[in-house]
This record gives sequence, structure tokens and C-alpha cells, in this order.
Amino acid sequence: MKLRIVAVGHRMPAWINAGFDEYARRMPRDMPLTLIELKPEPRGDKTSAGDIARLVENEAQRIEAAIPKDHLTVVLDETGKTITTLQLAAKITRWRDDGRDVSLVIGGADGTAQRLKKNAGWLWSLSPLTLPHGLVRVVLAEQLYRAASILGNHPYHRA
Repeated sequence: MKLRIVAVGHRMPAWINAGFDEYARRMPRDMPLTLIELKPEPRGDKTSAGDIARLVENEAQRIEAAIPKDHLTVVLDETGKTITTLQLAAKITRWRDDGRDVSLVIGGADGTAQRLKKNAGWLWSLSPLTLPHGLVRVVLAEQLYRAASILGNHPYHRA
């Protein structure tokens, strides 16, 4: 099973990259985690609501192009469902047993296009808090690693 994070945003601080890399490195060989960074559409000080919608749509097209056709798409969004780490481990088990590879989408500063959310296999909220997108990468990678460690009976997760 392959896990791919498709994230709008680039040039993250070194601590974000180090945190993500640490958890991605720890993932089991049969569940590699990769990151695809997409450059956000440029925004100006006077970007109108119509311009924002067009920019989000442009980002959506690039997100779709980065997701292999056979991947299950999971969109991270504040309106998504929150779950526990044990529930995430159960979801990963189902995906693995179904032979699914998964792409997890972190949208841009202005969110993710409605059509991407509507067509996603799952809409997931990591937290009701608003988090910086770079930090979401680290938290997401850590939770995927934690779920994988549960599945592998590794002592990292202590319930």
C-alpha cells in the first residue's frame, strides 16, 4: 500500500521538512509515504473573490493531475469527519485489505475546490483547530506513522 500526500504549498521551513521526513522515514517498507508539493497560485493584495475561485480551481486541476487514477482520494478539510488514531488504523487496514493506494490532499491557503471534496472517497478533519498547512503535513505524517505502528504492534503508540 502506498500513501501519498499531495499538498499545495512549497518552500516550507526546515523544521517542517525535518518533521515530515522523520515520520516518512519511519513508515514500514510496505506502506511508503511520499510528498508531492504543488506551488500555490500567486495571490496579490487585491485578489477578488472571483479571482480566488479561479485560483482554487487552477490548484484543483494540478492536484487532480498529481493523483494516480487508481488511488483513493482523501481530502483534509475543516468540514470533514474527525476520528481517533485507532479508527484511522482500522481505515488503513480496510484500504490495505482492498488493495488501495491512497492520496491525501492538503489544499491551499483558500481551501480546496468543492468538486474535489465532493468526489473524494473521504473528507477528513485532523482537528477543529485551524492549523498552518506546513504543520498539517507533520501532524498527518505522524498520525499515519502512529496508525502503521499500531498495525505492526510497534510500541510507539501507547493507548
